[in-house]
Amino acid sequence: MSSVFSVVLLIHIIFGGIALFVAPCAMLTRKGGLWHRRWGKTYFWSMAVVALTAVLMSMMRSGLFFLLVALFSFYLALSGYRVLHHKTPQQRAGTADWFAAALMLVGGVVLAGYGAYLMLTSNFGTVAIVFGIIGILLAAADIHNFVRPPKDKRAWWYTHMTRMLAAYVATVTAFSVVNFQFLPVIARWLWATVIGTLGIVMWTRYYRKKFNGIGGQNNTSASRSVTKPV
Repeated sequence: MSSVFSVVLLIHIIFGGIALFVAPCAMLTRKGGLWHRRWGKTYFWSMAVVALTAVLMSMMRSGLFFLLVALFSFYLALSGYRVLHHKTPQQRAGTADWFAAALMLVGGVVLAGYGAYLMLTSNFGTVAIVFGIIGILLAAADIHNFVRPPKDKRAWWYTHMTRMLAAYVATVTAFSVVNFQFLPVIARWLWATVIGTLGIVMWTRYYRKKFNGIGGQNNTSASRSVTKPV
């Protein structure tokens, strides 16, 4: 069993490294361009492998917390990827979208509850509570949007951007937890979330101002060309 775990761990590390380094390539290339989509697709499928190997490792050795964090991290990438396929009210969320959101909602509740339990003996429960609450809020927001599609024609763009950036924050967090041993445990887990959240808020505001500064037909054309489904 230990040899199988080592192989799965190696695959997990390799694809985690790929995700860590290709995401900035998607961020820095022209939105909606060929290379943006190629790098984005590489990142998404790398995260899928990371999530799958994390599930396998949690079943073999690592336990409930690792499983729930893997679910949380992959949901960020999955929801950011899937929103490209239901941009308009006519393109409704599919069964896979509903299932993923429901699973994340349940997983978020369990993660937050597990964190509350850990708080009885350790401050580390704060990490699980933070991730659990974020997961609950994101899944609830998605379910709400499935039922009542947003009126803003660029809502899909903001969701795509924030979820992919948040997924990258999760990737950086995993790197931090393993390598930044000089930091306190809670800091290793949460510093990227704090900085990443601030960055996402600033980036979202920037694009809202940018889109709102474009009038009429050009506004729709600009938002439509930002990102295409892969």
